[in-house]
Amino acid sequence: MRVVVTGASGFIGREALAPLQALGAQIHTFGRSATVRDGLIAHAVDLLADDVAPLLAEIAPTHLLHFAWYAEPGKFWHAPENLDWVAASLRLVRGFAAAGGERAVLAGSCAEYDWSHALLDESITPLTPETLYGESKVSLFRMLEKAAPHLGTSFAWGRIFFPYGPFESGARLTGSALDAIVTGRVADFSEGLQRRDFQHVEDTAAAFVALLASNVEGAVNIASGETIAVRALVEHAARIGGTLPLMRFGTRPMQPGEPPMLAASNHRLSNEVGYRARFDLDTGLRDALARHPRLTAKRT
Repeated sequence: MRVVVTGASGFIGREALAPLQALGAQIHTFGRSATVRDGLIAHAVDLLADDVAPLLAEIAPTHLLHFAWYAEPGKFWHAPENLDWVAASLRLVRGFAAAGGERAVLAGSCAEYDWSHALLDESITPLTPETLYGESKVSLFRMLEKAAPHLGTSFAWGRIFFPYGPFESGARLTGSALDAIVTGRVADFSEGLQRRDFQHVEDTAAAFVALLASNVEGAVNIASGETIAVRALVEHAARIGGTLPLMRFGTRPMQPGEPPMLAASNHRLSNEVGYRARFDLDTGLRDALARHPRLTAKRT
């Protein structure tokens, strides 16, 4: 397996490298800077501006794992950069297919679904997103699903739900809670009664690698299949860290249109891909806190 990985320095992408190495893959990373790491072949590539077809022809990858996208917290939902990434992703997949690529797996999002449905299932839940981000993702999925057979490339699409972990941005919900725990500062939240499907980022990344190595095609939810209230998740993490009094609930408003429940069916992931998670919520939160960058920096 000779695989190109985009977004390899991102929250999920960096965690996909170890399971790819465990498969014995030759890994080529595409990023704006060619970050050096043992066992990788890094290429400095601007996917939004560069013609990647010649480089892909030179590498002749068999597999593509595409995570890169505009992901600035709080801004990505309606940012026009989403349109740029649709175009860049289409160029990337076409170049990959032209270079003889066999299988491409791209990162989608639960934001593609109609959130008025409590259970989000790949086979039955309508795809009617409310945001430009969700619409961009689902439009790309639909185009590539139609195009893949004519490109001669096997195609799968992983819909990400709510990953958390040690390198999560402090501007995201779980990241802000983890930051507050390790720094000892107060953190403000909504009432936190909304239920979500949270998954440790290592499991999210490993599930993508398992999907890449499988022959499963089409959309697959990358999720735990279980939900928990946001408040319960934050309180659990704070109890582990001994900082429960620092968590203040009801001091921030709910986001407009935020649904009370987003539950993922993970039938395809567990039964067709055959992926089983390494972490449960307790071990996942303990790992996220133990490997938080602020704590590891103190230890070194």
